[in-house]
Amino acid sequence: MHRKQKTVKTDYSCEDRLEAESNMKVPSIVHTETAREESAEKLLERILSRPNMAEAYKRVVKNRGSSGIDRMTVEAMYAHLKEHYAELVRSIMDGDYRPEPVKRVNIPKPDGGQRKLGIPTVIDRMVQQAISQILTPIFEKKFSDNSYGFRPGRNAHQAIARAKEYYEEGYKVSVDLDLAKYFDTVNHFLLIRMLKEEIKDERVIHLIRKYLKAGVLENGLISPTTEGTPQGGNLSPLLANIYLTKFDDLLESRGHKFVRYADDCNIYVKSRRAAQRVMASCVSYLEVKLRLRVNREKSCIGSPMKLKFLGFSLCTTKGKVGIRVHPKSLKRLKNSIRSLTSRKHGRSITNTLLILRRYTTGWLGYYSIADMRKNMQDISEWTRRRIRQIYWKQWKRIQARQENLVKLGIDENQAWQWANSRLGYWRIAGSWILNRSLTNKYLASQGYDDISNRYEAKRLSYRTAVYRTVRTVV
Repeated sequence: MHRKQKTVKTDYSCEDRLEAESNMKVPSIVHTETAREESAEKLLERILSRPNMAEAYKRVVKNRGSSGIDRMTVEAMYAHLKEHYAELVRSIMDGDYRPEPVKRVNIPKPDGGQRKLGIPTVIDRMVQQAISQILTPIFEKKFSDNSYGFRPGRNAHQAIARAKEYYEEGYKVSVDLDLAKYFDTVNHFLLIRMLKEEIKDERVIHLIRKYLKAGVLENGLISPTTEGTPQGGNLSPLLANIYLTKFDDLLESRGHKFVRYADDCNIYVKSRRAAQRVMASCVSYLEVKLRLRVNREKSCIGSPMKLKFLGFSLCTTKGKVGIRVHPKSLKRLKNSIRSLTSRKHGRSITNTLLILRRYTTGWLGYYSIADMRKNMQDISEWTRRRIRQIYWKQWKRIQARQENLVKLGIDENQAWQWANSRLGYWRIAGSWILNRSLTNKYLASQGYDDISNRYEAKRLSYRTAVYRTVRTVV
């Protein structure tokens, strides 16, 4: 039986020991390999170590989110762990731990469909996060440089920038692959086999399998899960990337130029004929080898100038290739603003402007890398008009409208005439009377944060960051 070595109570540190060993010129390859094997076999201990679990707890608290089927909130987790933490760790180590089924929530998709999310309990989220933190560095070295989704230090902006590079190199035809319900159709048997290639601790494999088989609670009934890794779990993004690594390896072995972000994959070629060959071979591999379903209606071949990828497409400006927001993404933005600025909500104008700012801030945070100055100017003008019609409706009565117009600097007679106008809200909102009274400056004083101005500020900071990066490299 291997007995742990006692700690020596001297200043002879590990660094000193290694230095002494190197001075003796004795290679320790066997010892290194043994240490690696022991580390691989004790992967569960690393996952359940107090520092790793503490970091997982912090991540779950930071991300917040809804409660699972046990209704335990993120706020209540600390008190629960204070009492049951040792029991939790012991049950996982002994193999007795049983994850709770995930709570199924359907979220509407932009195309009208439903995206199925599975919400684990907060405890299960913490354990999954702890697993992910240890496994991510192990699998990161196996992932393709062309994969950008759910990876540390990588994002969608880098993915679309890489697509732009390929187009500039002459790869002007895109094979756009769409996987139908990817997260829900991952084959468990194949996934476990892929995990075993890197994970030698069977206890970790067993724990992950439990999460895959935990089941789903929907409409009061628990259904078993025979396939898929539900969106919403902290471990699912990593498992989804692992599953498609074989596909990435195939594309790289064939010398293809491609960009993948989770299940969104675009392959770039130089001719339509080549694109057709690539499409056929990729569909065959995905459906036969990985047992996934390719959506043939949405998968297509076309120009990156027209096809939507991660909400963007490419464009040419003054002979240079640029990035633009896809028209569908702009349409979705307008629909969201239209909903938030509806006259039927009954919210105060202050509250409406606050909600609007929160939404547009998030939208700009993602899309501001695109060239869309004219689009933002048009949307800003249109949004201000919608806000003005809210004011007009909230003033309601003729007398109130006249009084408010006068307060805002309109002549009393003109204010009376417009207060009695029978024109519709939208017509009034676009008239000179509201443009002169509810000026851009006034709307800003009330909390309206112009989306066009914020876009210009973000673009300036973005260009400055790029300039500094280039200068540093040079």
